Amino acid sequence: MKRRGETYRRWCDPILHHQTHEETLGTGTCLEVQTRLSRTGATQLFIGVYRTDGSVLYERIYDQRAGETMRRALLWGVGYARRVAGEGEALRGEPAGSAAASG
Repeated sequence: MKRRGETYRRWCDPILHHQTHEETLGTGTCLEVQTRLSRTGATQLFIGVYRTDGSVLYERIYDQRAGETMRRALLWGVGYARRVAGEGEALRGEPAGSAAASG
């Protein structure tokens, strides 16, 4: 069971249309990537990577993925989440709960 961080709690809005990709890697690390359209029509992205015990390894929100469809943003996010999971604890430069970013 995932123990969500503050970043996810800021992201969560069940009213907005969204798409989700969830995946558990062979190591037990869990990936969750969500994309949605904001109320103003911007494509937004959430990336969450969780350790085997459910604790947050990495969570990040992109407030806008300029020029990207939801599908393209989701595919990019899944690839990025896999890289984060592969690097594991070494990717501490951008810890869980980092501020929202554009990108």
